[in-house]
Amino acid sequence: MDTRVSRSTSANALRRWVRWLLHSAAWSLLLSGILWWILHYAFGPGADELPSPVEAWLMRWHGAAVIAGLYALGAVSGTHVPRGWAMRRQRRTGVTLLAGWGLLAASGWVLAYLTPESWRPWVGTGHAFAGVAAFLIGAIHTR
Repeated sequence: MDTRVSRSTSANALRRWVRWLLHSAAWSLLLSGILWWILHYAFGPGADELPSPVEAWLMRWHGAAVIAGLYALGAVSGTHVPRGWAMRRQRRTGVTLLAGWGLLAASGWVLAYLTPESWRPWVGTGHAFAGVAAFLIGAIHTR
């Protein structure tokens, strides 16, 4: 097991593999989501056309990144979150990130399984903005 931590001087630094997994998942989620959104809304099909086959592959990539991100979140929740809470450091951004992950997981599930077609653009756009906001908050939290 890799017990080395990142080069950060923080007393609450993450293990390298957790940091790598979190960053990889975050970037994958951001890129796959933005690329899908652009392809779907900027270059989307006409009323009588089916969506681009690339959209399905982007959503598969997005789904795989969600699994990796939730796994990394579980790894972070066991030590990093309680230790950071006890240290009283970066609570606002940490709590916001955890709440954001919950909101994004729930809204992604709702988009995939429950959203009526007429609501999909609105729910999807809210999900996209929440995803970009979570990415930016994560960047602030890591500094």
